[in-house]
Amino acid sequence: MTAGPRAHRSACAVAALALAAVAEAAPVAVQLRASDGVTLAAALYEVADAPAVVLVPMYTRTKDDWRPFAERLQAAGIAALALDVRGHGGSAGSAAPSPAMALDVRAAVDYLAARPGGRAVGVVGASLGATLALMAAADAPLIRGVALLSPATDYRGVRLEAAVKKYGPRPMYLVASTEDPLAARTVRGLVADQLPSQEQRLSLVAAHGTQILDRDPDVAAALVDWLRRTLLS
Repeated sequence: MTAGPRAHRSACAVAALALAAVAEAAPVAVQLRASDGVTLAAALYEVADAPAVVLVPMYTRTKDDWRPFAERLQAAGIAALALDVRGHGGSAGSAAPSPAMALDVRAAVDYLAARPGGRAVGVVGASLGATLALMAAADAPLIRGVALLSPATDYRGVRLEAAVKKYGPRPMYLVASTEDPLAARTVRGLVADQLPSQEQRLSLVAAHGTQILDRDPDVAAALVDWLRRTLLS
């Protein structure tokens, strides 16, 4: 029996919806420019008319480390921009750890803030990326909240303390593994400072930075939940 026009239209509509979903899920290559002129590469996991998060990788790592978590954010209704900081992946500039890398994060934040229909912006950083995330947020009041995975008070001369004080009472989420003594000590120190609007999560899984999200699904789920509460409220 040949399908009628109504069945054909329904099939076309389903196919169109499926194609739209695939198009939204696929990351889009984005080129940014930091305020000092350095050209940066990023991958946008778009969700229309939604809050968004900048994802900052660990030292020597790239935006690709963030893909599983970025896709998880998409599924939760949050857009994500995974960044290659200068000297890494597709980005120009020196790869040496430097406070200038916070300019890269700020360029990504400004890009998300300028999106049509864009809403609240947050930043998640891992290891050195955690320090850079907080440094950028300290100078950008538009950033609603930051999450720090395996932070360090001093990462090869890139220090955290001044940014912590300047960041103020905005929401902060702290994550470390109990098997990562330096990161766990940093998190406990920040908790001891009794920062306002702060939450922490210590994982029993031996991992560092973005590895925690890959190896401990409970932490990944908790971070998505915190971002939803922080950015959608």
